[in-house]
Amino acid sequence: MLNKNELRALMRERKQQFTQQQLGELSATVVSHFREFLMLMDNIVAYYSLPDEVCTHQLLDELVAAGKTVYLPKVVSDTEMVLCQYTGRDSLQKGAFGIMEPTGPVLPKDKYEDIRVVLVPGVAFDKDNHRLGRGKGYYDRFLKSFDEPRTTMFCGVCFDFQRVDRIPTEAHDVRMDALVNID
Repeated sequence: MLNKNELRALMRERKQQFTQQQLGELSATVVSHFREFLMLMDNIVAYYSLPDEVCTHQLLDELVAAGKTVYLPKVVSDTEMVLCQYTGRDSLQKGAFGIMEPTGPVLPKDKYEDIRVVLVPGVAFDKDNHRLGRGKGYYDRFLKSFDEPRTTMFCGVCFDFQRVDRIPTEAHDVRMDALVNID
């Protein structure tokens, strides 16, 4: 079995086999699988995608236009990210690691119980819904901040080629409740 860094390298190689246009087309297919589901939700945590992730830009705007409350993560320290409301592309600025982040007020942690779904990007996911991130642990720490028992669904989002049989896991790794791809 590959270790986490070897898996990250493998995923980089796989992504390089696709053009940005091809990744965009694959993204549209993946997003079409969960758009209708998200339209049934009120409070949604999503991510503003990087070029090598399933693209969420149009989806976020569609959700806001439909009156949904959408939150995006914002990195505030070397170990922590918080949630801020996304109201449109004009509410973004470049933040940590070159990721576009919302500029709105921070959602208090006691309001996390109102969130129904968290869309989580990842480098790879396995058949048991374990997630491999980029290696800094931000999402694992953030997801652990939801009180148990939780009513929030953690949903990993990926391209089909990001699926692997097994990801090595550690005690701090948070497993997804569901996975959306085009398989």
